[in-house]
Amino acid sequence: MINDFDLSMTILELKDYNIYIGQTGRELSEIIENGHYSKVAILADENTDRLCLPVLAKKLNIDFNIIKIPAGEIHKNLNTCRYIWEQMMLAGMDRHSLLINLGGGVAGDMGGFCAATFLRGIDFIQVPTTLLSQVDASVGGKLGIDFNLIKNSVGVFKNPQAVFVDPEYLKTLPYNEVRSGFAEVFKHALIADADLWNDLQTINDFAEVDWSPVLARSLRIKKAVVEKDPFEKGLRKALNFGHTVGHAVETFSLKTDQPLLHGEAIAIGMVCESWLSHVEGNLSEKALNGITDFIKRIYPSYIFEKNNFSEIMGYMKKDKKNRSGKINFRLL
Repeated sequence: MINDFDLSMTILELKDYNIYIGQTGRELSEIIENGHYSKVAILADENTDRLCLPVLAKKLNIDFNIIKIPAGEIHKNLNTCRYIWEQMMLAGMDRHSLLINLGGGVAGDMGGFCAATFLRGIDFIQVPTTLLSQVDASVGGKLGIDFNLIKNSVGVFKNPQAVFVDPEYLKTLPYNEVRSGFAEVFKHALIADADLWNDLQTINDFAEVDWSPVLARSLRIKKAVVEKDPFEKGLRKALNFGHTVGHAVETFSLKTDQPLLHGEAIAIGMVCESWLSHVEGNLSEKALNGITDFIKRIYPSYIFEKNNFSEIMGYMKKDKKNRSGKINFRLL
């Protein structure tokens, strides 16, 4: 179990919206009240509906509709989008309505995509409930779904009205979900903050981590990057470190009886792409070994057979970062 948290609010201000780190409540209610929305709906999956929605609902003094979807990356597709749009229409939502996405990266990516395309766009707020979504998916305005097994291959850029990162929701997570999200935390450190990387290496037990300052430090890195490059034309591509290999092995694993969580796959990707960074002469052997040893200490081994490589390479060749048929990597 994760320890209780400091309930003070940290606010990171971006150009179009704020990230609130702390106990969700008053600020969210004020945004909803000031928006004068005709309808409010909360999108939740079967897990967050049971574990997180009761926590959020008692903090909001408003009427809202609930749109419940199945949990898991496998449902991040057009069929689920169709269901969400149908439920929004049945609820009578119009262009002055608000969708609150309560959940992990799947709910945030897909819910934001549905909001951004419903009636040519309605407001939405992200309330991420997993460590992974709190430090990564909920910030930066990248929305989308998987299509033909290719991750995030259909989507848009659209910023939310706000993001509320509440460490209280981390208490609901199993260990492997916390471990998955931790991969994106140390990815930020590796690409931009050596001090944070050094501090993270001292962590031995997630149950003893005070997550609020870790979340704030990690989110400041992502905030700085997305502000300078909101549409991923240059600097923001650095956030894709580990993701070319990572997305491919994640997609491959979803077809097996041992599917990987996103962060687990990205950890594999970071091992591979750190090695590529070393081969290219940009990373010392000492640094490579330090990264590899750290990841192997936290994440279990995952075995790929040699005859799997061509299929995994096939997924890499379809990566949206590629150009002119060449596979692109963001290396350290």
